[in-house]
Amino acid sequence: MKVNVHAVNFNVDKKLVDHIEERMNKLEKYYDKIVSSDVFLKVEQTSEKENKIVEVKIIVPGDEFIVKKTCKSFEEGVELASESLERLLVKRKEKIRTHA
Repeated sequence: MKVNVHAVNFNVDKKLVDHIEERMNKLEKYYDKIVSSDVFLKVEQTSEKENKIVEVKIIVPGDEFIVKKTCKSFEEGVELASESLERLLVKRKEKIRTHA
């Protein structure tokens, strides 16, 4: 699967990119027809501690899933987003299986 990481208005370090790619590739265990994923990392200018926004868009044949999480760290956001995507992909797989 192709993983695109987009950091909005800042430079992202290699360790974070590797973590994101590794986490996104794990999603293929749940649904093997994922075409690509785009991960957008943004920092919101607020006084809140939870100002890191992680938005993940996954493209599968005939559909796309978008999950947005706001957390204290990008790693935490990536974890929460990928857990949500796991549930969505499992649901989609079951739905396809029932209709097939």
